[in-house]
Amino acid sequence: MHFAENPGLFGGIGVVDRAEFFKQVTSRICSSLHIEVALRRTLEYLVDYFPLDELYLDILDANLGAIRRIANVKLGETLPPKPIIPLSKKLWTWVAGKQVPFIMDVDDPNCRALSPLVKLEENSDLVLPLRIEENRIGHLVLRAYGKGKYTPAHADLLASAVEPFAIALANALAHEEVVKYQDILLDDNRFLKNELFSKVGDEVIGGNSGLCNVMEMVGQVAPLNNTVLLLGETGTGKEIIANTIHFMSPRKDGPFIKVNCGAIPESLIDSELFGHEKGAFTGAGTEKRGRFERAAGGTIFLDEIGELPPLAQVRLLRVLQNREIERVGGTKPIPVDIRVIAATHRNLGNMVSENLFREDLWFRLNVFPITIPPLRQRQEDIPALTRHFVVQKSKELGIAIPPPIAPGALERLRGYGWPGNVRELENLVEREIIRHRGGQLMFNSLLAAEAAEVAPPLQEGSAPGTLRLDHAMSLHISTVLKIAKGKIHGPGGAAELLGIKPGTLRARMDKLGIRYGRRR
Repeated sequence: MHFAENPGLFGGIGVVDRAEFFKQVTSRICSSLHIEVALRRTLEYLVDYFPLDELYLDILDANLGAIRRIANVKLGETLPPKPIIPLSKKLWTWVAGKQVPFIMDVDDPNCRALSPLVKLEENSDLVLPLRIEENRIGHLVLRAYGKGKYTPAHADLLASAVEPFAIALANALAHEEVVKYQDILLDDNRFLKNELFSKVGDEVIGGNSGLCNVMEMVGQVAPLNNTVLLLGETGTGKEIIANTIHFMSPRKDGPFIKVNCGAIPESLIDSELFGHEKGAFTGAGTEKRGRFERAAGGTIFLDEIGELPPLAQVRLLRVLQNREIERVGGTKPIPVDIRVIAATHRNLGNMVSENLFREDLWFRLNVFPITIPPLRQRQEDIPALTRHFVVQKSKELGIAIPPPIAPGALERLRGYGWPGNVRELENLVEREIIRHRGGQLMFNSLLAAEAAEVAPPLQEGSAPGTLRLDHAMSLHISTVLKIAKGKIHGPGGAAELLGIKPGTLRARMDKLGIRYGRRR
């Protein structure tokens, strides 16, 4: 057996059996995949041999040029967030070059340089360098409150357990890497599924008609790499245009990551967009890539950019200027090769005037604006859009044969104002398919909605929620005539839409005193 020299130095327990010490340390530090659990068990054992209040396990992160603390345990206390300690090149060389246990000495110039970061003036630190196959991967730090707590005998005893601590650190790093890549795969899988579902193919409906000017601009800008700003009312199809720009660009084989800036809580926006380092804040148990990093080599689509909070606007401006991000809790800029497409339904110029949006960010975004017209200004696209949604929604609802559209129904849709734009049309088609399975799609609910919007006030004494029959008939016929553009007879005429003979309709119009449009 090997026994420690200087009996009485180790907690007053006399001579130390190093073989037993090695065995007990190994069993505790290797007792759990959760390194903090294993480190706490080890701390509870080591306090019998060392002056000890805290126990740290650090890695030397060459990518960050910093010491990254992956575990930090104390006796009977809640753990603070784990810090990242940046190092100068000189300090990095000094720390990485240490091969044997050493006591941090405030009189050493290198230790003094670290002192503001590790509060060496108030504490005693004993450091055990850890290596795997000649690679210096990190170190274990024993800390005791107060100065002058450690001796060379303590360092010598700690060195006898270097192997299990090195293995534990290597296992912790491997476990961390597995967890990180599981998180990455889950995130990327979710985003890829969403984007695959949202991709509608190479053809934009209306590209040769109502969206002709838009698609001309898309063709001009898609092959380039500059920022694009999409403007238009809610529901006009800005995401479809963003998809199209991406899939027409040289970046089409890269990721297309969509971010709804208005849907992320302000407290999480920085972490979601830019990612965070492990230990950056309470609950940040693993490193996380932000959406800008996930978009590397592809395109990031920032929808509802006008909802971005002020602090996030500052960080986005830096991304646009320098093409680099910095994770929350990080110290090293990370270059990102991305294209930015932003979209909003708000007037950013007015927001700048009201100090709600940064002027310099607006200038950066407004390099190539594309305004997407509302559906009411491109009614020639309504038939093609309606047919597309009938097929799409039938598939989603598990209906093998899409229901037919009734004669005259498309004319009815073209006469409506569509305040909700393409999204409202999509929802209407889905509702009609559900309500009229097995029959033709008439879109009569649209007429009811219009009638409700223009209904005359009730006369005194009328029951709530009712109209006089002649008023209701007059209103309904007038609405249909408006949709049919005054046409009574023939395909798409008011008589066909109402399902009655043209002569019957004319008679009712005469009775009700309706003089509307052309009479033929």
